[in-house]
Amino acid sequence: MCLSVRSASSSSGAAIIQEGCTANTNKQFVLTAAATDPAPDPGTPTTPGNGAWQAEDLDRGVISVRSGNGNLVQWRLLGTEAVSTGFNVYRGGTRITSSPVTGSTNVYDAGAPANASYTVRAVVGGSEQPASGPSLTFANGYLDVPIQKPANGTTPSGEGYSYSANDASVGDLDGDGQLEIVLKWDPSNAKDNSQSGYTGNVFLDAYELDGTRLWRIDLGRNIRAGAHYTQFQVYDYDGDGRAEVAMKTADGTRSGTGQTIGSGSADHRSSAGYVLSGPEFLTVFDGRNGAVRDTVDYVPARGTVSSWGDSYGNRVDRFLAGTAYLDGTRPSLVMARGYYTRSVVVAWDFRDGKLTRRWTFDSNVTGSGTAAQGNHSLSVADVDADGRQEILYGSLALDHDGSVLWNARTGHGDAGHVGDLIPSRPGLEYFKVNESSSQPRSWMADARTGQILWKTATGTDNGRGVSADIYAGSPGAEAWSSGDANLMNGATGASVGRKPSSANFLVWWDADPVRELLDRNQISKYGPSGDTRLLTASGVTAANGTKATPALSGDLWGDWREEVVWAKSDSSGLRIYATPVETTTRITTLLHDAQYRTAIAWQNTAYNQPPHPSFFLGDGFTRPAKPNIYTP
Repeated sequence: MCLSVRSASSSSGAAIIQEGCTANTNKQFVLTAAATDPAPDPGTPTTPGNGAWQAEDLDRGVISVRSGNGNLVQWRLLGTEAVSTGFNVYRGGTRITSSPVTGSTNVYDAGAPANASYTVRAVVGGSEQPASGPSLTFANGYLDVPIQKPANGTTPSGEGYSYSANDASVGDLDGDGQLEIVLKWDPSNAKDNSQSGYTGNVFLDAYELDGTRLWRIDLGRNIRAGAHYTQFQVYDYDGDGRAEVAMKTADGTRSGTGQTIGSGSADHRSSAGYVLSGPEFLTVFDGRNGAVRDTVDYVPARGTVSSWGDSYGNRVDRFLAGTAYLDGTRPSLVMARGYYTRSVVVAWDFRDGKLTRRWTFDSNVTGSGTAAQGNHSLSVADVDADGRQEILYGSLALDHDGSVLWNARTGHGDAGHVGDLIPSRPGLEYFKVNESSSQPRSWMADARTGQILWKTATGTDNGRGVSADIYAGSPGAEAWSSGDANLMNGATGASVGRKPSSANFLVWWDADPVRELLDRNQISKYGPSGDTRLLTASGVTAANGTKATPALSGDLWGDWREEVVWAKSDSSGLRIYATPVETTTRITTLLHDAQYRTAIAWQNTAYNQPPHPSFFLGDGFTRPAKPNIYTP
């Protein structure tokens, strides 16, 4: 049962629905179990005080990357450690560092064989701590993870299709401190919502880095394939030290242990391939084996299809997802439907094996121009510095309690970027591009208030835009977009030179903290007269068409620089590239920054966007303080 209480109007003048909902006792779904599943471990820790937030209990993440005639050994500085912690590095049983390393979290081992194995030991108070696990070997600059492609299929209309590896995410699925990979498989006939036609089933796999497959979830015939349908979240929501996997499901979804959700025989597809009838569910799966932990009705229900803006099934099935620390301490799941017209955003908690609704935002209830303000992506950040994260939905920002924080009223767009983009002013900023030709092509705003600091001219459907510090010749971050002619200073919007060659993804790759351009299978360094290629990845392919995004990128292993996960060209494996470049910059792993970590979780959502930390990381940055975290 769910109790809904209409709150008093927020400061924005919009009412919200606050909810404390347990799983619906009148659910219309059933589970058919192929086998008895182990009971979940209920071990949820007591939450510490002092504003600490729940982070992963990560291992050292040691990697060895071939570089010239030696290996670049990298490791994590954890958020639970003093920033001054020293480290000894061992090749086999031999220490290769003469004294503890305190100026970086990488060491170059010249002349070492490519297959050398390394361990790292922290040194605390002069005492050497236990050794890390052995390093991952990037012998050619990359690590290959074998994956298992699903079998080809045929649609009811007789069309054959095959599969390719698509978006990925990471989480510690089994609680051993190591990150595993969750991978989505897309059929070759995946569709944009605006396109009719049958699609093949969507599959999600979980893999260890040696290629061991932990499980496969088949979403079934009643979940259509395409960028806007399946947004999956991988996160430890219940605080037991192991990540769960959450996504929208339907009749016929089969878990990693063979359970069937709802009716396994139901087929709700229309002759045009759309799924516009039948029940819809939200399911949390066990990260260890893919078993169903809990399933509830998806909120909001589709209701009347035409009430979402068209009658053929395009706008009703536009979904977004994210993870946010709405109480400042523990993560909540955020699931959303709609952004062209009606927008509904729902926050869920997963505790003690059950999903409960924290709150629901519905533009039909709030009114006040909150409809049609969503992006093809969302971002999560603590924009008002109250210790709790907000959701930036596009032109609309929702406070941690689901109320409207601000509304820029510039409508729908594809991309948004939030971070300390202008370090000379307090707080965070938000850069957004717009699709409407009657709105500014792009704008920069104060992320707390939504006050637009500068904007560009109207007149075009602007599909891509990025903001980051890619040019040390201009202070703070820069901004650029497909529809704007130049690279712009983040603080003023004034032109600072030539626009970069791409406007897709970003990566920290070389020795300095200025970020690089990531596009297709290439990493490039921006320069006023031209971009310099740093890497052309071999044997890989980008995903998501013209978006040309990797399966995943982020600070996943090694030091604070970012790795890039691409699918191999034949989808027989994932190829993970790591930087071979030494650096003297030393900061805590970005996975222990709440904004960055939740960005890794929502990166796969719709039109993928790169992650940004909560602090400025660029030319002349100040090293942030030790994060306030606890680890289950």
